[in-house]
Amino acid sequence: MQRIGGALTHRDFRLLWFAALGSTIGTWMQKYAQSVLVFRLTESSFYLALDDFLAQLPILLLMLIGGVVADRYDRRRLLTWSQYVQASTAFALAALVLTGQVAIWHILTLSVVTGCAQAFGGPAYQSLIPSLVPRRDLPNAIALNSSQFNLSRVLGPAGGTAIIAALSIAWCFFLNALSFFLVVLALAAIRPVSAARSGPQKALVAELRGGLSYVRGHRLMLTLVLLVVVSTFLAMPILTLLPTFAYRVLEGAGGAPETRLSTLMALQGLGAITGALIIGSVGRFKHMGMGLLAIQLLMGLLIAAFGMSSVPAISYALIFFCGITFMGLFSMSFSIVQLAVPEELRGRVVSIYMVALRGGGPLGGLAAGALADLWSAPVVMTVNGLLLAVVTVGIYLSGRGRSLREI
Repeated sequence: MQRIGGALTHRDFRLLWFAALGSTIGTWMQKYAQSVLVFRLTESSFYLALDDFLAQLPILLLMLIGGVVADRYDRRRLLTWSQYVQASTAFALAALVLTGQVAIWHILTLSVVTGCAQAFGGPAYQSLIPSLVPRRDLPNAIALNSSQFNLSRVLGPAGGTAIIAALSIAWCFFLNALSFFLVVLALAAIRPVSAARSGPQKALVAELRGGLSYVRGHRLMLTLVLLVVVSTFLAMPILTLLPTFAYRVLEGAGGAPETRLSTLMALQGLGAITGALIIGSVGRFKHMGMGLLAIQLLMGLLIAAFGMSSVPAISYALIFFCGITFMGLFSMSFSIVQLAVPEELRGRVVSIYMVALRGGGPLGGLAAGALADLWSAPVVMTVNGLLLAVVTVGIYLSGRGRSLREI
């Protein structure tokens, strides 16, 4: 237990962790409510995927620049302004829904603006964490970070379901807007952390190229980036298509589809929390690279099984174990990245990893959403899961797999 909660013994990390927990609960409450709103307006899997894609598009385009900025300037200030922008978009969406003026293009536009804020706030937040805990507690801090993010997957949709039933969907967006100020207050309370580098600064493009060159020339780092792109492209569409499964595939289960959706999201989040806590308690171990590949193979098989299931109890169990495998894969790979990267390159390398992590999912979701409207969501996710399993075996047998087997 001491290992699991070790990073929380440090005041500044504890303040930011609890604030981020409250804010991320609000974010997942909005994500749940927004998916319900989009599906009500369009009844289209493609629009669900398009909304997710547009929210992540600025991350693909701008996060590498955000990493350079995080290495140059005060990370606390950068993260604070990111919270203000995201709060503003949530307030705007609440107002549009309350006045009955909301249209699908409003939602898509606000998703893009929110993504722009996250493109700069994400690298600042992740780069700030190592300065709040000793190096020995860094893997634990990363696991706890993953735990709070995924605990929010459980509490956010559950809270959103209750708020929609008791008040209205607009209140989900309004409360999320307020939650961003928890992080603002925590950032003001933690001790100043200097992010300035000694020596002259290069041009932005040159510094960006330096981060890319480091990853390209570091065989293990490049392998981890490629691994996370493949896994998120094929695995993350399952989250994008959960409303389709809740409304159409599991409709014979009875009850409200919103309840089935919140249950699926909550169980996936519980699985992710379990996976993060397992990795946080185990720490580093021999043959970690082989463990990564084994988890990815298992994840592919679980996703294929979920795609083939139409029995609620089986689907609920499968989505729980999918959550464990994805978060286990992410926590192990990100811990290796954070421990290996030099401090002066941290913001840039972390941003490259986050582009891979957060970019693969929306691109895969966009493709899966379009194909699901042509065929069906179960067929798409079954094929995706089987492809992920085949790709994993291919990575293991390739030269790239050797760098992982050496860990």
